[in-house]
Amino acid sequence: MTNKTRMRTIASLALTAIACCIPALPLRAELHSQSKELIVMEPHDLPEQAQTPGNSFFLHADSAGNTYLYVEQQQGARLTVFDVTDSARIRVVTSTPLNVPGAFDFVRPLDGDAELIRFRDEKGVAVLDLHKAKLPSLHMVPALVDPGQTVSLGETGFLGVDEPYSYVRAVPRDFQVVDTSSPMSPALLTTVKQVKHRVVKDDTGTTFLLGIDGLTIIRRMSVENEHKTVLDEQRN
Repeated sequence: MTNKTRMRTIASLALTAIACCIPALPLRAELHSQSKELIVMEPHDLPEQAQTPGNSFFLHADSAGNTYLYVEQQQGARLTVFDVTDSARIRVVTSTPLNVPGAFDFVRPLDGDAELIRFRDEKGVAVLDLHKAKLPSLHMVPALVDPGQTVSLGETGFLGVDEPYSYVRAVPRDFQVVDTSSPMSPALLTTVKQVKHRVVKDDTGTTFLLGIDGLTIIRRMSVENEHKTVLDEQRN
């Protein structure tokens, strides 16, 4: 055996020994209730973008039957869109940098293909155009610098009143997910820290929580399965 070959063999054995000494990292998995009815998907179970906390979010369904979750992140500097049509397969559609005055909140839908946005700290309002649900675009409303109250004019407009607006910030609260499938021994599945907003996707019963660690999703399997059965019957 040549010196060169001997050195390669020693190096290979050394690397093998080092690898054997490194403990295997534990795999993180979704949390399941005893009955398997509830599944909790924590931020680390979701795409990397879901691990960024945000200030506001909302759900939007397009005409093709897809549902998207729009999340304001990084104090308004980024808008991330998740495809949540299938709760078991959450996907990132786009994560777009924004050039806006600052943090904002989603106020209410406009005509089904837009969402009214209000910036915090008296920085005005904007409209999020959802005609291309996967590629939304944000447009400032120049008419009023700081409209206070907004009053709906059907689905295609609103009245903006030029008056001081008092923004009431969401108070972050801890949410505990409790499993009562065995009433004699209820169990705490997890605690979601500092949740600012909660929204529910009614057709699948999926709950979305926006907390300090990012996005947490709670699935209800009986409602999901019932929804899938209805969709299958409609297709047939």
